[in-house]
Amino acid sequence: MSRSIVWAGLAAWLLTPVWAAEPQSTQPVALHAARLVDVVSGRLVNDPWVVIHGDKIAAVGDRSAVPYDASVVELGDTTLVPGLIDCHTHLADMPDVADPTVTLRYSPAEIAYAAIPNARATLQAGFTTVRDVGTYRAFNDVALRDAIAKGLVEGPRMYVAGAYLTITGGAGAMTGLAQDIPLPPTLHYGEANGPWEVRARIRDLAHRGADHIKLLSTGAVLTHGSNPKSIEFTPEELSAAVQEAANFGLKVAAHAHAVEGIKNAIRAGVASVEHATLIDDEGIALAKAHGTYLDMDIYDEECIQNDPTEPADFLQHDRDLADVQRVGFRKAVKAGVKMSFGTDAGICPHGTNARQFAFMVRYGMTAMQAIQAGTINAADLIGHPELFGSITVGKSADIIAVPGNPLDDIQRLEQVQFVMKEGRIYRHD
Repeated sequence: MSRSIVWAGLAAWLLTPVWAAEPQSTQPVALHAARLVDVVSGRLVNDPWVVIHGDKIAAVGDRSAVPYDASVVELGDTTLVPGLIDCHTHLADMPDVADPTVTLRYSPAEIAYAAIPNARATLQAGFTTVRDVGTYRAFNDVALRDAIAKGLVEGPRMYVAGAYLTITGGAGAMTGLAQDIPLPPTLHYGEANGPWEVRARIRDLAHRGADHIKLLSTGAVLTHGSNPKSIEFTPEELSAAVQEAANFGLKVAAHAHAVEGIKNAIRAGVASVEHATLIDDEGIALAKAHGTYLDMDIYDEECIQNDPTEPADFLQHDRDLADVQRVGFRKAVKAGVKMSFGTDAGICPHGTNARQFAFMVRYGMTAMQAIQAGTINAADLIGHPELFGSITVGKSADIIAVPGNPLDDIQRLEQVQFVMKEGRIYRHD
């Protein structure tokens, strides 16, 4: 990616500032649409009215629930869906960059500015919350999260990791450089070896504002010199990570492709396994028994294999993994394992996250299950189902509208026409 692209992205953001969103109304707002997806009951509600006071949902019902002084937003032949949630994004890195070493060409400030369009595109696509699971420059994600929360940047509510927790030279490390090139601390911040180093790093991440811990249990596809089938953190290190994170009220997400790495992470008590590419029947049974979420990015294979800038070693790592992962996904759905929605956004362009829903349906989910994975299940995994994830009285007014009925055609979720986050309208086509 050239500097011109970075500054073009910044210019686009400056020309479409966050205050272009419709201001939060002091009077009640009533949304009316043809249908509503109730992800709690798993049913479709016809002719719904949703009343919003401030940033909260005040009522869900028929026309009689609407106060006399409400401002009515008529959405026509659309379906109201809870604001979508992606549990595996990388908003705070350079957008759509195949090779992580490109990061070295830019300062932290340039990367931060370049990430702003990532956040806006994600929100405009209907994703009102994301769990961001790592950035190569430590704490860029914390800064982006906080800028969004303060209203300085338009984007989804973010829960962030701060940095990758990885072994030296591991799947989350900045690799592929000459051995005599020293890296600044922010580019290898999360490297740790042995249970006590892991604990020390987690303590510091918690102190510096991480919302969860992202560790890499196995090798990776998109890391130079890595092997997706290798085991990296040991069971002892994984257990130490989960225990230490719990001391600070944090959950652990474990990147894992390899069979034993997946099972090591589940046994250690992680909240979710990311990718779970080579999961076997024993791993599926373990995930179900432990209540572990599988957060499987079954769409991004197409983006990797069709990217002409993808390094040859990454393509080699990735080759033949997609079919195996999708078979595992189908088996996990059939077995009743907890499933969440995660895309690894950044591999595919930001804002195209919803394309994965069609793949989830193709590989075994019903349309309702896929929507639940990206709403109420995702909220549960993040740890705040009381705040968001469904259109329920008392929850945050995070609501989108799509044309037609997404239960009949899941690809309707790719055609978002209306976006409300915390009671503010960010999109209304």
